[in-house]
Amino acid sequence: MASFWRYGVAFTRKISQWARLLVYLLVTFGKDRKKNIWATSMDIADNRVLAQILGFQPYFFNEAFPIHPETYIGWGRKKSGQKAVKLAKRHNKDFILVEDGFLRSIERNDPEISLVLDHSSIYYDATTPSDLEKHIKESLSEHQNNRARKLISSYKENKLSKINGAREYAGPLEKNYVLVIDQVRGDLSVTCGLATQQSFEVMLKAALSENTNKEIIVKLHPDVFTRAAASHFSPNTLDKTDRVRVITDNCHPTRLIENADAIYVVTSLVGFEALIWGKPVRTFGMPFYAGWGLTVDELPAPERRGNATLEQLVYAALIAYPNYVNPVNGAPCEVEQAIEHIALQRKKRTELPISVKAIGFSRWKKPIIAKFFQGSTVFFSKKIIDDDINSNQMLVLWGAKHITEFRERQNVLRVEDGFLRSSGLGADLVHPLSLVIDEIGIYFDASRPSGLENYLNRQKLSDEQLARAQRLHSKIVNHKLSKYNVGKEQWSPPATTRPLVLVVGQVESDASIEFGSPEIKTNIELLKQVKQSRPSAYLIYKPHPDILAKLRQPGNLEHKANIYCDEVIGNVDIDILFSQVDELHTMTSLMGFEALLRGVAVVCHGIPFYAGWGLTTDKIACERRQKDLSLNELIYGTMIAYPRYMDYKKPIFIEPEIAVEQLAELAQTGIKTRTWWRKLVHIFAIIWAWLRKEDRP
Repeated sequence: MASFWRYGVAFTRKISQWARLLVYLLVTFGKDRKKNIWATSMDIADNRVLAQILGFQPYFFNEAFPIHPETYIGWGRKKSGQKAVKLAKRHNKDFILVEDGFLRSIERNDPEISLVLDHSSIYYDATTPSDLEKHIKESLSEHQNNRARKLISSYKENKLSKINGAREYAGPLEKNYVLVIDQVRGDLSVTCGLATQQSFEVMLKAALSENTNKEIIVKLHPDVFTRAAASHFSPNTLDKTDRVRVITDNCHPTRLIENADAIYVVTSLVGFEALIWGKPVRTFGMPFYAGWGLTVDELPAPERRGNATLEQLVYAALIAYPNYVNPVNGAPCEVEQAIEHIALQRKKRTELPISVKAIGFSRWKKPIIAKFFQGSTVFFSKKIIDDDINSNQMLVLWGAKHITEFRERQNVLRVEDGFLRSSGLGADLVHPLSLVIDEIGIYFDASRPSGLENYLNRQKLSDEQLARAQRLHSKIVNHKLSKYNVGKEQWSPPATTRPLVLVVGQVESDASIEFGSPEIKTNIELLKQVKQSRPSAYLIYKPHPDILAKLRQPGNLEHKANIYCDEVIGNVDIDILFSQVDELHTMTSLMGFEALLRGVAVVCHGIPFYAGWGLTTDKIACERRQKDLSLNELIYGTMIAYPRYMDYKKPIFIEPEIAVEQLAELAQTGIKTRTWWRKLVHIFAIIWAWLRKEDRP
């Protein structure tokens, strides 16, 4: 089915390219049909990253039509690239050869983060000069040298490679070893790099003879495992060779490079990465980084190459030569922004265990969990079995589910919505932009520690981290954001001199009340308590948005709330509310935290995650919370360190600042763009809530 779907998508794209071409010809009939850049394959014409770099989507060139491009664009030394060069020479026009950049992507099949566009040749073809060679020869200014050095440090610090989706090699390593790098058969960089099958045999023999007292680790290319590709090495030969260990894991190469005494390559990009790590590199072909005095080369370098510094090589290969595209917004960007993005993906993808078992998740939630657990293999199970209780398998559970069975179990990750969730209600099946994943407890369970509580107790933030929290705070308030961003109603305060006190209702079946409010359990109890403690105040009661939307049942006697307050309001814009009220009372509602962000005094009748840190008036103490925090310290832990954020359109992790921008956009357009599917889901949710009523006729 997956293959059928892929072929269907490919076929549809080809049809769309022909349609674009025919429409173009019809529109320009009888006019000048010159176009700047035309692609020699449909795949290139359909490459969206290339279109973002060029600023337009090139048309597919077909010789059957009377079209006279100024430039032909093809892919490297593949057929489309050869065709582009051939047509350019025939018509005395220009060509561009495209290839993946040296920081390509996270997974191999992901859209490219960088592409190179070469007007002379292509970087891996040692037979002709390329634009990259010209850049390497250019002398650098002091500023450019410093930028290259910072880039080298950042590259190593973030442990980058061309493809960045795999985890590091986890097996044991000898103290002294050399690393020999395999490549796939048919790799054009091998033949265009003046190498053959024999070059790999010569390389292995040299590694053995030049390092008689060291282990030889042969790292097979990842495509051998992820694609139908073959190695240059014979497994039988390697198995019979003393001192040779073959790593067959599809692993990230940086740990292997970092700990190696030397790296042996034919033309692999790993040789360039090893130079960045400061390792001795032996080449047995002629890759772009060889022949500059930085490597020990088996082949003589082309005369056109000379000596270059590592900074020149890095500046040319990672700054001057490639074009980068920001995966979040599709805009051109610099290499530093590309590295930040890749580093964030690697950090989030490696934080969680290699494999987890997620229990009891609905069909709707499964793709959400899989997306937020990128980098881990997720096995889904409908229900708990006996082995789950006793095994060491890491389990994933939603919120407080099965909290009794697994209270003492160590290997449990609990998942919940983050504090900036979506533009729309969770019960309305709106996908979240953020989730929290907690291996200690969960933030709303005050009966025991959580990952958030532990972090807040021990955090020591730098000035930059505090400044970042302040900037995020300002963004949230300026964009008028909340967890669900659904309140749009206007409200005018009463004409009274009495203090205005807002009492926040909750869904009474919510786990945060069960585990975070040991004394008061219902909204009516809360209202009674506030009325008793603040007899002279004007009490305003706001039911939970899910109750107002009829997606959840009202609480016990909640329909009598007007007896215990002066006014019951609906989905009022919280910024209007917070600008008028003097005080907010809650059991455990997140609105208390949102009120703190707006400078409103908050009284907690339960123990929400933001209570007990010296920022709220607390009716119940939590002795585990051992320090007073500033608001910025609370914000950093709660909104930056604890959650993970996901782009609302693409399966990529984003920083909270980007999530705020996206939520602000969604909050502005969400009502206008509400789909028929969302409306249908909303109707069914209301029906389901009615069917679950215990007192229905």
